[in-house]
Amino acid sequence: MADKKFLDSVYNLKSSTDSKLLYGDWSDSYDNEVGSEGYATPGRIVNALVQFTDTNASVLDYGCGTGLAGIALKESGFSNLTGWDITPEMLEKAKAKDIYANTQVIAADTDLPDETSEFDVIVCCGVIGTGAAPPSVFDQIMHAIKSGGLFCFSYNDHTLAEIDYTSRLSDWVDCGAASLLFKEHGPHLPGKDMESTVYVLRKA
Repeated sequence: MADKKFLDSVYNLKSSTDSKLLYGDWSDSYDNEVGSEGYATPGRIVNALVQFTDTNASVLDYGCGTGLAGIALKESGFSNLTGWDITPEMLEKAKAKDIYANTQVIAADTDLPDETSEFDVIVCCGVIGTGAAPPSVFDQIMHAIKSGGLFCFSYNDHTLAEIDYTSRLSDWVDCGAASLLFKEHGPHLPGKDMESTVYVLRKA
C-alpha cells in the first residue's frame, strides 16, 4: 500500500464516503507523497495567519489529516491547537506527532459540533475543495465561527475552477458578513505544478 500513489486520483472523489476510504488507505504514505511534491500550503497558511492573531489564540485545525498544518502552526509558536478529522487513520498519524492538545474524529455530512464556536481561529488547509469537503462545509464553518473569529483556508487550482466553491467566499464578503483580510496565490504542490490561494477571513 505504501507504494501506491494517491494524488492522481484524489481530485476525482465524489462523496465523503469515497474521501474517507481513500484517505484511510493513504494515511501511511500521505506525508511522504505530498512531501515529495514540495507541499507548501501549510507553511503559507501559517505565514498569513500570524499577521492577524497572536500565537496564544485557540486554533481548530479542521480536517487536520496527519497534522502537517499542525506542525507548521506549532513551529510558529501556536500551542493551543485542536485537530479534527473524519478519517480515524489520518488522525492517528496526527496524534502520534504530539501536536494537538485535543483531537476528535468527526462525522461527515452532519452539523459541526457545538464547540466549533469556541475557537478564535479555524484553519482548513486543503480541506474544502474538489475531492475533499463540499462547498456546504464552507458555510457550516462560517456560521459556526464566533463573531470576530478568523477563518484561514486554502483553495487549490482545481477548487478555484469550481464556481460552487468560489461563490461561497464571495457571498459572505459581498454581504458584509465577513471581511477578507488576506488573499495570496502561490505554491501548493510544486512537483505537480499546482498552486493554491490562501485566504484569511474575519467574521463580522
